[in-house]
Amino acid sequence: MNELRLRRLGIDTYQEPVVYMRRDCRVCRSEGFEAHSRVEISFEGRTIVATLNVVDGEFLPLHEAGLSEAAWRLLGAREGAEAKLRHPQPLESLGYVRAKVYGRRLTAEAMQAVVADVVAGRYSDLQLAAFVTACAGDRLDLEETIALTRAMVEAGERIDWGGGQVMDKHCVGGLPGNRTSMVIVPIVAACGLRMPKTSSRAITSPAGTADTMEVLAPVDLDVPTIRRVVDATGGCIAWGGAVRLSPADDVLIRVERPLDLDSQGQLVASILSKKVAAGATHVLIDIPVGPTAKVRSTAAANALQGQLELVGSALGLQVRGVQTDGLAPVGRGIGPALEARDVLAVLQGLPSAPPDLRDRALLLAAQVLETGGAAAMGAGLSMAGTVLADGRAWAKFREICEAQGGMREPPHAPHQHDVTALRSGTVISIDNRRLARIAKLGGAPQSPCAGVDLHIRNGEFVERGEPLFTVHAASPGELAYALEYATAQADAVQVTEDP
Repeated sequence: MNELRLRRLGIDTYQEPVVYMRRDCRVCRSEGFEAHSRVEISFEGRTIVATLNVVDGEFLPLHEAGLSEAAWRLLGAREGAEAKLRHPQPLESLGYVRAKVYGRRLTAEAMQAVVADVVAGRYSDLQLAAFVTACAGDRLDLEETIALTRAMVEAGERIDWGGGQVMDKHCVGGLPGNRTSMVIVPIVAACGLRMPKTSSRAITSPAGTADTMEVLAPVDLDVPTIRRVVDATGGCIAWGGAVRLSPADDVLIRVERPLDLDSQGQLVASILSKKVAAGATHVLIDIPVGPTAKVRSTAAANALQGQLELVGSALGLQVRGVQTDGLAPVGRGIGPALEARDVLAVLQGLPSAPPDLRDRALLLAAQVLETGGAAAMGAGLSMAGTVLADGRAWAKFREICEAQGGMREPPHAPHQHDVTALRSGTVISIDNRRLARIAKLGGAPQSPCAGVDLHIRNGEFVERGEPLFTVHAASPGELAYALEYATAQADAVQVTEDP
């Protein structure tokens, strides 16, 4: 009675499984399904829960259920095969989310139940948004954050490296162009330490490390491939979502991105759950601090650093937080391909290499080398600088790219436009958030070639009409969209009046 034939509709709903049924089909009528109902779909031993979109008219026959690409993939469906559709079992863990909305704490058991249901796909995007929002605004205390991190680790795969030190590094974000990991990994690996770097894609930024690395080499590596790459080269730079390391994090990121939410407790759990799952033993956390960075004050940075180190200790990680300058973007490029260009220039020692990206990467690499025992205390900076200068880091990076599937050239944007200074004077501030938004409106990171190319730094003198930055886009429409915002935000780069 409750069976319908499956049809692949080719509709991209990102990661949310969606099912489409006629309002007057027998299943909708018998089950009382309405738009946005949750529907359990079973097919050949596999079961998923999807959100219902109701169809009127002849778009679908009465005897068919259409599936989005995400639902089709998760169910392993076949065109024309029959599946059973019914109401899912009550979502008991949602009661814990409601309690959190009203101010109650989430116990370790409650957090385990919520995360397990999130990973199993039982939460709709609306329910996920409720959970993310209930935990936002620093509403997770230390014990809740530890519980969330543990639950996220246990819900996914873990890589066991068989003992010994495994180094890792992460930036909390909020600083465009801060692509130091892609310089640090080859330096550290060239010095004999293991550094399997698994990274997220961008959440609220124009590019994450995985987005930037992907324009140069494949990042969707499974666990056996990561092992092979690291065994062969000592390091990797991969996307963590491809290997189900803390898969709950990737589901939550899907909701955090449109909400533009990235709360401290969830940020800590997101970072550390993936580090534990990736088998790291020592983690260096870069915390940029600045008025337009994600972390805006020293007090906030101290709180975040303390929580990262405490939660890390509770999970058996040696975590060290480092507070860095977050006043302005790092390097010139903002967006995957433009940031990749800067990384390559640093690794190759080109005259065009941004000195701030190079110096920042060397300072952080030095601390990883000293923490891992590859360099004596105080000698890490000299070692890192030598490895970069003599070409060993560049050779190691090429080796890693080849092991991950082959190195490729970054794409170039077909549409570009300069944004110029309205007056002559000295650059006194560069707004990280506004420039990042311009890059995103231009299409980054979905369009890897899109972004912003900076031509100035704080403290530099510019003439009226001189380019401040160039907007890159894959299409004329996206370029116009970004330039409209850039024009309205003329003080994204502030220039003093020339006396």
